[in-house]
Amino acid sequence: MVFDFSKLRAQEFLHELRQGLQGRQPEDLSQSQLRSLLESVLRKLNLVTREEFDAQQAVLQRTRLKLEELERQVVELQERVNKEKE
Repeated sequence: MVFDFSKLRAQEFLHELRQGLQGRQPEDLSQSQLRSLLESVLRKLNLVTREEFDAQQAVLQRTRLKLEELERQVVELQERVNKEKE
């Protein structure tokens, strides 16, 4: 997973991580406990994975293309209507 943290998000992340550790050191946790803690903290920050971001970006691109096509069709129809009125 790739994440782009702003300074505020990084501070939120560290705060949540400290709370999750409850005074323990990360090396005191097993790998599965640490992974679980990190996943929990990341879920609370409402982040998306690179894959989810890329999928939504592709949907947005297709939507933009469709909108541009529909706008072009509207212009054509308006021009037809205007010609018929003349």
